[in-house]
Amino acid sequence: MSRFLLLTFAGALAFTQLSCSSNTSVTPTETAALLQKPDVVLLDVRTPEEYADGHLAGARNIDFKASDFNDRIAQLDKSKTYVLYCASGNRSGKTAKLMAENGFTKVDNAGGFKDLKAAGLPTE
Repeated sequence: MSRFLLLTFAGALAFTQLSCSSNTSVTPTETAALLQKPDVVLLDVRTPEEYADGHLAGARNIDFKASDFNDRIAQLDKSKTYVLYCASGNRSGKTAKLMAENGFTKVDNAGGFKDLKAAGLPTE
């Protein structure tokens, strides 16, 4: 019986670790390092108007508030790593959760645009 409990606990711990690694928050320094790696996609989930006012260099815009948002997210390549940001980290956090629920395993929430810009990440 104790072996069963040990295996159950180990399995639950492994699942928790997997779940956490698919939806993490990263600092601006960690974000900059991630963006240097191949197959990393930078997603700005703010509105097109917010994006037009300034965004991180190389970011792709998918509007969290758009009616086709879920469809656009579902069309993304699940084998890639995604770094998400928005104005404050709220929409990007919700997007990271949605992506994890839909089978994306490499998703990081970089938080808010102003903080990333203030930290010196390149903008356009």
